[in-house]
Amino acid sequence: MENILEKLTHCVEFGKINKISPYPPELKEMDGADELTKQALEAGIAPNDILTLGLVPGMDRIGKKFSENKVFVPQMLMSAKAMNAGMEHLKPFFTSGAVKRKGVFIIGTVAGDLHDIGKNLVKMMIEGSGWEVIDLGVDVKTEKFIETVKLYPGSLVGLSALLTTTMVNMEKTVKDLKTEVPGTRVLIGGAPLNDDFCKKIGADFYSSGPQGAVEFLNQLVN
Repeated sequence: MENILEKLTHCVEFGKINKISPYPPELKEMDGADELTKQALEAGIAPNDILTLGLVPGMDRIGKKFSENKVFVPQMLMSAKAMNAGMEHLKPFFTSGAVKRKGVFIIGTVAGDLHDIGKNLVKMMIEGSGWEVIDLGVDVKTEKFIETVKLYPGSLVGLSALLTTTMVNMEKTVKDLKTEVPGTRVLIGGAPLNDDFCKKIGADFYSSGPQGAVEFLNQLVN
């Protein structure tokens, strides 16, 4: 059992999606996350163990490397694809409740901002850490965030902005969210932001990269 899960972790860390995937070269023609997840299920390994002991550790490792500038966006994307290949096999178990998510995280780029690369990286990392992620996309109005939080009581929110001109929209969204749904925790991120701005607008956490957001969220449930 442990051998399959260790191989699965390795495949996610290094972005080996399936057997026919040519990347990484040293794993050519070897089973990837797709095949190994299926094998793990067939071997009777609990779906929740496949997620928490196989898939999630791989994303955790690549996330730490990314935060230390040891790997870059292309490697992160390959790892996310490998993670998703494994997750496809686990989807029925999420529906049945056999696999437990850590919580719901709602993410989007604030109104007026169409940039999504940073948001997408954070989404991949948080989803890979075992959370259910609701991605509202870009140019998201405050009302949409509020509406979605009400649909998922107890969810957390991530706001992204790359333009200094949209920082004022982020401030409005945070204030309105806190007013409409008191107690909602809000994380913010984006190139022009910092801790001082986070405190000024009443957000709960600022992270300059995806790994920081993952670690903050996981502290809430561990």
